[in-house]
Amino acid sequence: MTAAPVATALSHVHCAAVPEPPAATWSNCLRVGQEVVISGMTAHPAASGTPMDAYEQTVHVLGKVRALLEAAGGHLGNVVKLVVYVTDIADKDAVNRARHDCLGPAPYPCSTLVEVKGLVFPALKVEVDAWSRLDVDRHAPGAGMPSR
Repeated sequence: MTAAPVATALSHVHCAAVPEPPAATWSNCLRVGQEVVISGMTAHPAASGTPMDAYEQTVHVLGKVRALLEAAGGHLGNVVKLVVYVTDIADKDAVNRARHDCLGPAPYPCSTLVEVKGLVFPALKVEVDAWSRLDVDRHAPGAGMPSR
């Protein structure tokens, strides 16, 4: 007789730096065991009094990812996968520079970069989804060693 699978604990992560709108029909961040899943983050136009370019938006978004991860008990070194949506593929170099500046040295997270027709507000150039594991640190000794 096979035992029924044990359910993994799920917690809704809240962070004052990245509040969820009261009427939101999504969660910004969920922790499922050691996995942390973060919804698409943007540099909402209200985040700055001035327009931000793709580099600035990406830095802002990765700051939100960092804040949510810290609220979940982790850090940016736990990020294992990013999906980056850009409204102009020509911004890929600016996005990559921001990723380099914010995510530290290699190994970098796995990543997908996709050009989309538009995001929720016309001023947005970048949106990022993130997956992390709290039991993984990309910058720990031995991380990034060639697999066999």
